[in-house]
Amino acid sequence: MVMPRLLSIHAHPDDEASKGAPTVARYVAEGHEAYLVCATGGEEGDIINPVMERPEVRENLAEVRAEELNKSVAAIGYKDLIWLGYRDSGMPETEANLHADCFAAADLDEAVGRFVAILRQVRPHVLLTYSDDQSGYRHPDHLRVHDISVEAFDRAADPDWYPEAGPPWQVQKMYYSMWSRGRMEIQHRLYGELGIKSPFTERWTNAPSQDHRITTKIVVDEYLYVRRQALLAHATQVDPNEKFWFGIPDEMMAKEYPWEDYILARSTVGGHETGSDLFDGVVVETPCDHAVDSSTEVDA
Repeated sequence: MVMPRLLSIHAHPDDEASKGAPTVARYVAEGHEAYLVCATGGEEGDIINPVMERPEVRENLAEVRAEELNKSVAAIGYKDLIWLGYRDSGMPETEANLHADCFAAADLDEAVGRFVAILRQVRPHVLLTYSDDQSGYRHPDHLRVHDISVEAFDRAADPDWYPEAGPPWQVQKMYYSMWSRGRMEIQHRLYGELGIKSPFTERWTNAPSQDHRITTKIVVDEYLYVRRQALLAHATQVDPNEKFWFGIPDEMMAKEYPWEDYILARSTVGGHETGSDLFDGVVVETPCDHAVDSSTEVDA
């Protein structure tokens, strides 16, 4: 039996750990194939974990972050990691924004074409990407991930676009991942109960809530540990003593908020959304060979 396939696209190594890792792990455990597209190498990332602030790490940060991502991919259970092939654009209004190879500076049609080629190769039924509302974190690469996802959803199915990229493929559902206000409020309370200073400052609490847009809540209580494992794989980016990520025990969070939240952004199988399964209503093709080369990078 062919199981529906899932593809996630993220901007940098470590984004796949902080957003959606338990969801992907759950579906992999249920027999689905999951694929990860990483848009950039994360070259502009800070070394947040002080024990990793060493010359040999700083001088080879892209290679180190790629190794970390491979460990995270294994922890989550992705079948394949596919690099989109761009350089990290850095934070807004920094010198890295001007680098000729950075994601934010890439021609949009060319970047969409790279992603279309991956969609046609992997043939996922469901795509997980970033929301159209990124007012809380306007990193150029996160914005661009959203932009190419929206365009590729349509263009991958259109034979007139990028005919050299392979036979058309229609992704059936596209979801935006999100951190809900409800989840943050519960975490804020739990930090207080544990005697930990809450990291959710006014920057978080004053941001407009998007909870009214949530369409789908995936139960991931048994897989919250995967987020922890995946985050710890990114030793340069994640301090294991950081209370933001590790202050609340997984068992406590599983009881208080056992979901990850998504917004159904596009669907070609409308009328099937139950709110508890990303694949609800998806139509699966007959068995076929859809293997993808491990750690594939699309040619520039």
